[in-house]
Amino acid sequence: MKLVLIRHARTTAVEGFCYGRTDVSVLPEVTRAVAEGVAPLLPAGVPLTCSPLSRCADLARTIIELRPDLGMSTDPRIAEMDLGDWETQLWSAIDRAELDAWTRDFADTRAGRSGESTRQFLLRVGEAFDAWRAGGRDAVWVTHAGVIRAAWLLRDGVRAIERSDQWPGQPIAFGECVTIEL
Repeated sequence: MKLVLIRHARTTAVEGFCYGRTDVSVLPEVTRAVAEGVAPLLPAGVPLTCSPLSRCADLARTIIELRPDLGMSTDPRIAEMDLGDWETQLWSAIDRAELDAWTRDFADTRAGRSGESTRQFLLRVGEAFDAWRAGGRDAVWVTHAGVIRAAWLLRDGVRAIERSDQWPGQPIAFGECVTIEL
C-alpha cells in the first residue's frame, strides 16, 4: 500500500518567513507547473486528499483538472503545524530563548507559545495516517513539509518524540513528491 505525499509549490513568502498555518499564496503559474510535473506520476483512480490551506488546495484542484480520475477531498488533519505567535514573523526575529525552550521540551512545549506542540501535531497527523492505513488502499496527500516529516515518523512507528534532533531534518523541496510504502 502506498501513500504519495506532495509538498505544495513555492509560496510568495519571503525567505525565512514563518508561515506554518498562515495561508500564504502561490503564483498560479507555479502551481500549474508543479501539477503538470506530478499529475502523470500518480496512480490511476486513487483518492487525493489535501490540506485546507490554499497553497495545497489550489495545487490539488489543478492536479484534478489534469487528472479527473482522481477523487478529491480536504482534511484539516494534514494542515501544517500551528506555530502560534511566531506565525508571520521572520524566523531570525523570533526570540532565541523561545526557540531554545521549544527545542528543549520538543514534545510538549507549544510552538510560539499558542501553537501546537510536536506531540499534538503528531497526534493530529497520526489520526489521518491511521485512517489511510485502515482504508487499505493507495492514496495521495497534497500537504506540507512538516506533515511529510511526521508521516515518515509514523511510518516507522514513532508516535511521539522528546528531542528536536529526533525530528527528520532532510530537506523536502517545494513540489517534491515522496512515497511511503507499507
